[in-house]
Amino acid sequence: MTYQDFPHSTRAKGNVRILRQQEELPLLRDHLLRLDPASRHDRFNGFMDDDFIERYAAKCADDGTVIIAYIEDGVVRGAAELHPPDRSPDALPEIAFSVEAGVRRQGVGSILFKKLIAEARSKGYRSLRITTGAQNQAMRALARKFGAHLTFRHGESTGSIDLTQQPLSPFAGLAIATPIDAARAMINLNRAYWRLYLKMYGLGRTAQRHAEGAAGRA
Repeated sequence: MTYQDFPHSTRAKGNVRILRQQEELPLLRDHLLRLDPASRHDRFNGFMDDDFIERYAAKCADDGTVIIAYIEDGVVRGAAELHPPDRSPDALPEIAFSVEAGVRRQGVGSILFKKLIAEARSKGYRSLRITTGAQNQAMRALARKFGAHLTFRHGESTGSIDLTQQPLSPFAGLAIATPIDAARAMINLNRAYWRLYLKMYGLGRTAQRHAEGAAGRA
């Protein structure tokens, strides 16, 4: 999925990367503090004051939470959080999202969701838990788009995403990844192509190793 997949919205122009926890703590904190009251309510399923936000951001920097940030001009405008499973009551890694009003309808939520799923897979996670306010229609729709099965209870929607059912694509993430991520994805794509080519023409393992070496140098 590329930014052009959102024809009725402005194209996202920022970049996406994982924040270094302690060094870049203020970037996440300031992003959460900038959320308008409705967005803050949606993110935390209730009103939370600035002191809570600051404590929350500090906790994320210390407990192993992975923060995937959408950044424009050095400022975090959207964030996807991947919380470690040992912090969850059901031992599932929990995910959360926040996008500032000024960058909505640009596909930022989908971009962050794709990158987060790739990161969760790289950690070997097989399932993710997501919780959102019942009134947060945009987040509920986005979660369903990525295969979440949501149930409503006590004023919130809770569901899980089975990562084993998510489609894999050699092009996934190329449009939003860092240069290193993109290069790694392209190398993997080249290797996949040569494996398929050699298999089709019945060439041996030696030729395949040469082809993989050539793909790695590409």
